This record gives sequence, structure tokens and C-alpha cells, in this order.
Amino acid sequence: MKRRQALISLGAMSSPWLHAADNTALTRLLIAGACAVMVRHAQTEPGVGDPANFRLGACETQRNLSEQGRAQAIRLGQWFAANQLRPSRVRSSQWCRCRDTAQLAFGQQTELEALNSSFDHPGQQGPRTAALQALLQAIPAGQFEVWVTHQVNMTAMTGEWPATGEAFVVSAQGRLLGRQHFA
Repeated sequence: MKRRQALISLGAMSSPWLHAADNTALTRLLIAGACAVMVRHAQTEPGVGDPANFRLGACETQRNLSEQGRAQAIRLGQWFAANQLRPSRVRSSQWCRCRDTAQLAFGQQTELEALNSSFDHPGQQGPRTAALQALLQAIPAGQFEVWVTHQVNMTAMTGEWPATGEAFVVSAQGRLLGRQHFA
């Protein structure tokens, strides 16, 4: 059962999480820690999924970030920096659009297979979600992580559908605590 009354949603703003009065509750969640910020990769070139010749290690075979997506990822990182919020770890799917989002926003990332897309392999979703839930429970109070991933993982974890560039704050129990879209 989802607890919508506890959900913090700041709506679609042209400048996400920018005004302290609007984001105080969200920043408090991150400072309290024991949570992850799951980010759906930033805006990509048009399309769904990846081309037929897709190869995980070859960005030229994948759907990649658009100019708009690169700017969106930079804004994400600027918000964290402006609010002096430093994730204890930045993890990313091995897809180029996720790695690039993390690099542009935070200047670093560690690839995590559990954050990979299961769009074409739905049988992988259960084990990936279980692995992410175990990692969530290991994040201590006073720390948070950022996980750059895909819609399928965020929906499997929370039951909610994120837009590209949208961030979900997820508790150690996998409950959605807050969300924000980076336009």
C-alpha cells in the first residue's frame, strides 16, 4: 500500500528544487539519509528501447542523451551542489545514457548491474529489484546514494512511473518518499 500523504511532490518547476522554502522537506530527507535518490536517466534522442544492434559497451549502438538531456543532467548536479548535498555514492546502470547522466551531474559514477534495464528481459526484474532492496537497507542514517537507472527499475521498486530526468527519493523499505522532475 502506497502512503501518498507522506509523499513530497514539488511539481514540475522550471528550476527544480531551487527555492529553499519549496525543498526544505526534501533536503531534510536526504540529510537524514538511509535512502537513495533513484534518477531516471535524462532526456534522450527520440525512440523507445535501443536499436537492434545494441551492445552494452558501445555507446554508438545505443539511444543516447540529447542536448536537452545533457543540460538536464547538469541542472541535477547543480541543485545538489547548491544545497551542499553530497551523496555517499553515485551508482549507475551500465547504459551510456545513465552513465552520462551521472557523469554530467556528479562527475563520477560506479556501474551497478542491478540498475541495468530489463526492458527486453522482464525475467531479470525480480532479481534486480531484490538486489536493489538489499542495497537500500544497507545505506546508513546520515547518508544517501544516487542511483541513475531506467523507468522499469523505478516502477518495479515503487509502483510509480517516472518521466525522463525525474528523481524518486526511496526509503530503506523501498517506499517512495518524494519525487521531482528535472525539466
